[in-house]
Amino acid sequence: MSIEIKVPVLPESVADATIATWHVKPGEPVSRDQNLVDIETDKVVLEVVAPEDGQISELLFQEGDTVLAEQVIANFVAGAVAGQEVSKEQAEAAVPKAEEAAAEGNDALSPSVRRLIAEHNLDAAQIKGTGVGGRITKEDVEAFVKSGSAKPAAAATAPVTLAGDRSEKRVPMTRLRKTIATRLLEAKNSTAMLTTFNEVNMKPIMDIRKKYQEVFEKKHGIRLGFMSFYVKAVTEALKRYPEVNASIDGSDILYHNYFDVSIAVSTPRGLVTPVLRDTDTMSLADIEKAVRELAIKGRDGKLTVEDMTGGNFTVTNGGVFGSLMSTPILNLPQSAILGMHAIKDRPMAVNGQVEILPMMYLALSYDHRIIDGRESVGFLVTIKDLLEDPTRLLLDL
Repeated sequence: MSIEIKVPVLPESVADATIATWHVKPGEPVSRDQNLVDIETDKVVLEVVAPEDGQISELLFQEGDTVLAEQVIANFVAGAVAGQEVSKEQAEAAVPKAEEAAAEGNDALSPSVRRLIAEHNLDAAQIKGTGVGGRITKEDVEAFVKSGSAKPAAAATAPVTLAGDRSEKRVPMTRLRKTIATRLLEAKNSTAMLTTFNEVNMKPIMDIRKKYQEVFEKKHGIRLGFMSFYVKAVTEALKRYPEVNASIDGSDILYHNYFDVSIAVSTPRGLVTPVLRDTDTMSLADIEKAVRELAIKGRDGKLTVEDMTGGNFTVTNGGVFGSLMSTPILNLPQSAILGMHAIKDRPMAVNGQVEILPMMYLALSYDHRIIDGRESVGFLVTIKDLLEDPTRLLLDL
């Protein structure tokens, strides 16, 4: 029985998609629910699985091709016997496409493959690909690691040289990277963006974490981190300064009476901003669990469109990478974004005495068209006060 393999239904905001990686070749036996192809949109990677046991008889689109929602991308034969060969006409049609794909090399790796290679610090050139056109699949990487042949990739300290000449490699941008670039440029060019700074003494929160970490983890099954305090402080500040929780819609200002906070997460595909919804109703434990879940889904490429839709304000923590200070760019259509940074011991004047304290810079970038200096500085000072005296968060002061 022949079955058409189609592109899944795409969200309203996504016009088309790109074939990222074919995981099986025509004629290769597959089992039901086995992943056949990764399809990349502007926001997420969609997996298309086998509807039955069988095999793909023909690929209608190759990796890198642009496709539309519900478009037929391959023909599938159900109930095929393992090892069964495709017809002569199908094989002849597939050979030129496979040769063309092979000529491109292994540059276009899927997000999951890139993640595995990075986790094991491998050199992709050492791995033999069994995918379409010699592309490397997840199974190839896992088999390579289990075989014991894996050797750490050499550090890239200098450009690769061929016959004494310096070489270059041109790799097309992914759809997500193109979208990120477009949105960041739009934010810079279409808003009156300004950044204000302050600093916060993190010692009170660090003392709380040290004192209650073991009890908190035993009760809730998750460690108490900094992000839950950041989100709770931001939520309280948003309540006091509704302009920061608003956005511009044409010639109107749209005030939001709910609190959805986007969290910037670094993934193998690029920076994404999944959303924590109704943070005013969440406890510290709820926030920590939700942040961990979103981070894991981002790492594994499992974030959905729903996970990243919406959000009224963004929190980004460059401190995890060692950033001491930065000027974050707005996440449109939001009007403000808060940048957290590395916590460093610094000498500070306290009551006329010099003390060494764990200090962190805060950076609030905002759209000056809707948020004035008074609101932006007041908002940032509110966050500073709440973080330096976390009891305020519990007593709603």
